[in-house]
Amino acid sequence: IAYHHHMGAYVETPSDVDQLMAHTGPDVGLLFDTGHMTFAGGDAQAMLGKHIGRVCHVHCKDVRPEVIRMARNRNWSFLDAVINGAFTVPGDGAIAFAPLIEQLRAHGYQGWLVVEAEQDPKVSPPLEMAIKGHKELMRVMAAAGYEVVQ
Repeated sequence: IAYHHHMGAYVETPSDVDQLMAHTGPDVGLLFDTGHMTFAGGDAQAMLGKHIGRVCHVHCKDVRPEVIRMARNRNWSFLDAVINGAFTVPGDGAIAFAPLIEQLRAHGYQGWLVVEAEQDPKVSPPLEMAIKGHKELMRVMAAAGYEVVQ
């Protein structure tokens, strides 16, 4: 079993994730989401490093910081932030995925990496964005030493 921290959920912020990990045993894994951690104000690389031993699944989602700032300043709902483009795929936002992937590789991570982004499909065509995110993730995985099969 793994818990997915998520904006608008009970476990959202870095502190929430720390508390969840502190109050559950090793049988509860962590689905680590780079975009939701960053949106929640966390440093994705630091939080991944802190809980890497419990990570059993990774959602690779990028963020657009300027949209997140507007969402916070204007008190947007999570859905409004999504529709306005807070999230995107790897390589289209501000998160540096190479250090995250290198961290996972150094720890021996062999689980799933999922390209993900909640976006308005009318603005960001899903197939186009999936291809873009997959290409970027394959690039950083190869650079980190993962065997990448195209």
